[in-house]
Amino acid sequence: MPASTHTSRSTSRDASRGGRRTRGPLDPPASFRMVRAVFLSLLAAFTLLPVFVMVTSSLKPLKDVAGQFRWIPSGLTLRPYLDIWHTVPLAEYLVNSLIVAGSATVASVVIAVFAAYAVSRYRFRGKRLFTVTVLSTQMFPGILFLLPLFLIFVNVGNATGIALYGSRGALILTYLTFSLPFSIWMLTGYFDSVPRDLDEAATVDGCGPLGALFRLVVPAALPGIVAVAVYAFMTAWGEVLFASVMTNDTTRTVAVGLQGYSTQNDVYWNQIMAASLVVSIPVVAGFLLLQKYLVAGLTAGAVK
Repeated sequence: MPASTHTSRSTSRDASRGGRRTRGPLDPPASFRMVRAVFLSLLAAFTLLPVFVMVTSSLKPLKDVAGQFRWIPSGLTLRPYLDIWHTVPLAEYLVNSLIVAGSATVASVVIAVFAAYAVSRYRFRGKRLFTVTVLSTQMFPGILFLLPLFLIFVNVGNATGIALYGSRGALILTYLTFSLPFSIWMLTGYFDSVPRDLDEAATVDGCGPLGALFRLVVPAALPGIVAVAVYAFMTAWGEVLFASVMTNDTTRTVAVGLQGYSTQNDVYWNQIMAASLVVSIPVVAGFLLLQKYLVAGLTAGAVK
């Protein structure tokens, strides 16, 4: 081997060992990396700034929050986190939200699994019309359904004696009208990506359609089901318009109950911030725990 070649290779190895990395042909230029770092830093600051203001405001006395804003609080207190449970019945609102959002999520996932499996695996008359109808419901704004649903619940209650208006059941049915079409559409595409050979193998082993669904298809489509469940829960948890019309004082959810911290005499800004952080815990915790399945379900459903 020539001495010059050996020397050049030794020099390149020494440069790499010294921490100086040469740019590859596919690596972005330094200017792009710098602009990307600045953009991501600004985006992170834009995202975290409201959270910082909420946390600091929730730890201030009311007079400090109502006065001139300070980035660094002069005094911190946990009193707002204790007062939020007494100013309004926040615990009752949390229970109502958990019941409504949890029931709507379970019902949406169960119904969507059966409907999507039928659309994905079987041919029946009106299949295309059903699919188009499910997708078309997502084109209309939710406020268009507010008055029709209100009249339906009131008339059903007058005709049957079942008090739907103002009940949790009416709110659950209302949220199903939003989450169920999207859940069916998304799970249909995900079930289409599951090989039909699994169903045929299950049939050979003696399983019926339900056995193949629960033993093979559902485990294979678990990320998509989790993504649908997270979507349905988040939709029901933070909805305000229908919850403010379809509920009363005993069935009110947290999304509407936060208005109780604003009275005619005063606005408890520190308690509003504290309550907002408390009611965000279930959604944030569930998202962090199921983030892996959620990302996998959304990306697989989009690509496959």
